[in-house]
Amino acid sequence: MSFFSKIAHENGIYIDTCTEEYDLSSLNIKHACCIDKSRLERIGNYQLKIGKDKNQRSICGCIESIDIGMYNTCENGCMYCYANFNCEMARKNHNKHNPLSPLISGEIEYDDKLNIRNVKSNINNQLQFF
Repeated sequence: MSFFSKIAHENGIYIDTCTEEYDLSSLNIKHACCIDKSRLERIGNYQLKIGKDKNQRSICGCIESIDIGMYNTCENGCMYCYANFNCEMARKNHNKHNPLSPLISGEIEYDDKLNIRNVKSNINNQLQFF
């Protein structure tokens, strides 16, 4: 890891780990999470009232979220990507993409089951004086 850290530092890149138990801070490698509460708060300029995602491993730092993605939709073919494991399926899904459709790939069909989610905002609107 020190080799990766050195190369990253020389090129102005940061390395973070996800759900890693080892402390690599001595190598300038920090713990990170995919759905980062503090990053979202900083970007949105608001405080969130939301808990840790209970559906992830105990060491995971992600907050609760709703996955809106779909596997096998990107044609980039990155070898390390967990979201694409079938290149032919990715090509087919990508070709079915319609930017006017509410779906990532394809159209809503007659026999599709739609689940309406009752979602609420997690923005903390409570005023803070200190």
